Amino acid sequence: MVRSGTLILSVAARLLLPLQLLFSVFLLLRGHDEPGGGFIAGLVASGAFTLYFFAYGRSALSEMLKVSPRDMVAMGLLFGVLSALPAWWAGEPFFTAQWWTLPVIGIKVSTPLIFDIGVYLAVVGSVLTAITALVDTDADESRD
Repeated sequence: MVRSGTLILSVAARLLLPLQLLFSVFLLLRGHDEPGGGFIAGLVASGAFTLYFFAYGRSALSEMLKVSPRDMVAMGLLFGVLSALPAWWAGEPFFTAQWWTLPVIGIKVSTPLIFDIGVYLAVVGSVLTAITALVDTDADESRD
């Protein structure tokens, strides 16, 4: 991938990445009671990573993420499946919400939150996989 080379894009990407990721976590955690959730939070995070990718290139994104986008999709699907199991083990209908309070910090954790985290990871992974594939295809065509 050819980097943009513009100072404005490089600085904006560095400044906006943490803000967009923080906002995506806010949307993820807020999604049960108000608008938001895993899908829109994943799209916001994907936008942040895509901006960084366009500013600094594939190698910088890979170095920052430390995990392949395809692996993120797999982890998201795994979280989605795991969120259905506690209700099944409790003898309740499939995907019935289960709630637990973590004893040390007193935070409530639920199966809908686990499912939303799975959706978040699947959306981020699939969008980044699509964006990098499109850029790679464009780079291959320009070499011909």
